[in-house]
Amino acid sequence: MDDSFMLQNKTAERLYHEYAKDLPVIDYHCHLPPGEIAGDRMFANMTKIWLDGDHYKWRAMRANGVEEKYCTGNATDEEKFKMWAATVPHTLRNPLYHWTHMELQRPFGIKELLDPSSAGEIYRKCNEMLGKPDFSARNLMRQMKVELVCTTDDPADSLEHHIKIRNEGFEIKVLPTFRPDKSMAVEDPEAYNSYLEKLEEATGKSISVYDDLVSALKSRHDFFHEQGCRLSDHGLETFYAEEYTPGDIREIFSKIRSGKRLSAEMILKFKSALLFEFGLMDHEKGWTQQFHIGALRNNSGRMFREVGPDKGFDSIGDFSVAVPMSKFFDRLDNEKKLAKTILYNLNPADNAVMATMAGNFNDGTTPGKMQFGSGWWFLDQKEGMQNQINTLSNMGLLSRFVGMLTDSRSFLSYPRHDYFRRILCNLIGKDVENGEIPDDTDLTGPMVKNICYHNARNYFGFDL
Repeated sequence: MDDSFMLQNKTAERLYHEYAKDLPVIDYHCHLPPGEIAGDRMFANMTKIWLDGDHYKWRAMRANGVEEKYCTGNATDEEKFKMWAATVPHTLRNPLYHWTHMELQRPFGIKELLDPSSAGEIYRKCNEMLGKPDFSARNLMRQMKVELVCTTDDPADSLEHHIKIRNEGFEIKVLPTFRPDKSMAVEDPEAYNSYLEKLEEATGKSISVYDDLVSALKSRHDFFHEQGCRLSDHGLETFYAEEYTPGDIREIFSKIRSGKRLSAEMILKFKSALLFEFGLMDHEKGWTQQFHIGALRNNSGRMFREVGPDKGFDSIGDFSVAVPMSKFFDRLDNEKKLAKTILYNLNPADNAVMATMAGNFNDGTTPGKMQFGSGWWFLDQKEGMQNQINTLSNMGLLSRFVGMLTDSRSFLSYPRHDYFRRILCNLIGKDVENGEIPDDTDLTGPMVKNICYHNARNYFGFDL
């Protein structure tokens, strides 16, 4: 992993080192805990900053025969780290092998391979550095040249940490993202009504009928905007675009509010109505709406009961997406209220569907208005990124792409931006040296810089 890592020719090296490497990072979608930034958290050891909450690593450890106590259980932090170290050699050809060593190199400067023989010394060295102020949450972001991050936040969130960060004058902008998934999760009446109580508390208003719900969510949308939010995000199995009437939705909401279970048809209608409302809100504010489509979650019922959600038991789903996606966008577009949009698919079979659907609804108002987003989750790896870049190149305008994000809960994940930049420069460099595009860095260099940084800055309208 030297300076030429993943750069397979001289043109790729030049594009990376002269145009991509030193650009700031705009991380417009992540799951960093804003409270840890507000408190400038110091991490007790490598397990706390690197393994806690990392379902990617937990999946690999389980596949390697590691007991659950070393993943989410009660083993000591050092024991968990050493079990991860014992797993790392078995991750060859998995992106975790690259990420692990990139994250040890930067910011820790460690270039040894992590394995059982090196684990103890690496754990000691990293823990020693983590004890220094330079390795606090905020200083790690500074080291990684982060300019802005957008966290992922529920409408009922007070955003107190974002407000504290801004009031303290922290130079890296930390903005919220409006993620209203729980407001659509009507499958479980008890859990849903419990969530509505939180929303009532956040708004100070009673939510008795459907119009109350929309009003409450709109007030939180307004509040998020006041705090600098410029993006929404939706984690969905597929798009929802069923036919419904206002009377249908009022009746459905009354039923769920009284604690009754909904039929599958009612659930689809309700989600279709509310998703449309969110689209209208985003357009009114000039926001960008993001859609993460296709995760099949909590597949192991036993492990869901034992350790809960987001612990590494989700997979790619094979949901039908094209027809409802088309209907959803067409409804908004017919009213001329379709906001800027980024589409992320989890099933690689949907790459071309997403890229071509985005092209259907570009309207000349904004360069790259409809975006086929970067490789997400299981596709956030070398082949997945290459396939996304190639599909977008073939069916859209790669030059207008808003580039990479971490989608991570870890302050050590910023080398993923570097990983993406190397892959991008290598693909373009290969095209140049194959004679497929001009050998002209006045043409390709600015394109690389735009994809890695400037497009995102211009597209989202952040005040930087």
